[in-house]
Amino acid sequence: MAEQVLIIGAGSGIGRGLVEYYLQQGHPVQAMSRSNCPEALTKTAVQWRQLDANAGDDEEGPELAINKLVAEAIIAQPTIIFICQGWLHDNKHGPEKTLRQLSPSQLQKSFAINVLQPALYLKALFGYLTKQPQVKVLVLSAKVGSITDNQLGGWYSYRLSKAAVNMLVKTSSIELQRYNKTAALVSLHPGTTDTPLSAPFQANVPSGQLQTGAATAQRLARVAANLSPEQSGKLLNWDGTVLPF
Repeated sequence: MAEQVLIIGAGSGIGRGLVEYYLQQGHPVQAMSRSNCPEALTKTAVQWRQLDANAGDDEEGPELAINKLVAEAIIAQPTIIFICQGWLHDNKHGPEKTLRQLSPSQLQKSFAINVLQPALYLKALFGYLTKQPQVKVLVLSAKVGSITDNQLGGWYSYRLSKAAVNMLVKTSSIELQRYNKTAALVSLHPGTTDTPLSAPFQANVPSGQLQTGAATAQRLARVAANLSPEQSGKLLNWDGTVLPF
């Protein structure tokens, strides 16, 4: 029987690629997103759950909405879970080239999407993860979040938030292992993918390194298939090798 798959952040370029890949492979797929199910997927077997972006009038509203969707999703007992939130820039904010460009609004937005959202999903999933045998959770991060590997500087908000999500995964994996020795929870660098997030910077990508969403999904699914509890807590590259924190 094909494994149940849950893709959180399925409206992103990589998230949608993962949904399409697993559907093609015959897996039952659940998807979560703030956006509507794409028209091209409406006639597929995906179970698309839309998060109400305006849920609640207080601080607990978004968390309650996430808890509700997760409670519905885990009934199917997914054993492969991807968390695919990511934000780098918008019309008002680009990656900072100098500390002098750092703004509170950009830093707050980067942490809200790149750290807080994955944290709330992991929190909502945690009880389930402590009990589900051989469950695998892969949280998309970025190599630029590696403190050790940082040789260029810049991109302050994005680097800070991705370093933080790596710490979130590391710390959560330690607690998870106390309850479930068969679980694996990792952060994952997907490589440079042809998505709106990377679009303004693709001219600087060396020839052959820019991947389509479909190609990235296939590579990340391969990492998930080979993931072991011994790798839990690590930052993995798209090819499954370990990257430094």
